[in-house]
Amino acid sequence: MKRLLILAIAITTVFLFADDDEKMYKKRYKNNELSTNQDTKAAKLYKNECGSCHMAYQAEFLPKRSWVKLMKQKSLEDHFGVDATLDEADRAEIENFLVKNAGDNKRVYGEFKEFIESINKSFTPIKISEVPYFKKEHRKIAKKWIKQKEVKSIANCAACHTKAQSGDYDDDNIKIPNYGKWDD
Repeated sequence: MKRLLILAIAITTVFLFADDDEKMYKKRYKNNELSTNQDTKAAKLYKNECGSCHMAYQAEFLPKRSWVKLMKQKSLEDHFGVDATLDEADRAEIENFLVKNAGDNKRVYGEFKEFIESINKSFTPIKISEVPYFKKEHRKIAKKWIKQKEVKSIANCAACHTKAQSGDYDDDNIKIPNYGKWDD
């Protein structure tokens, strides 16, 4: 009987903390604590420069080391096939913003926490789609839904995640073009 009581308390505690974690996650992205929701000069620069070609991904998706590697001037000269070179002051300001908000540089919740926890310390991904948690979450998506003209690439988060710009990747907000609501 004593073991059963201890087990029941342990399970209840896990569910309470998981629920608190989810509540905190929703509160934080609604309160503009995610990097791309901030109203700062650096956030605006990042959204204007990087967001002019692709979605300005939340910095919380990657660890500091990834942002540093990605923001090297040499890397920006051939940024996934595009010259994304910036003047040094802007490059440094954006890199500092990304590092400050990286998923391993501050407390993160929900999906962002699962992203960071899935990355081995010896791995430095430069694409969010290289992160193990991302791969796990997208493994059931047929390539035809990704390759279609409305989506084009697995990197186009906003094509299916209707609230991606604000950092809300909740399953309730997934609608794949020409497929409909995703129900995993």
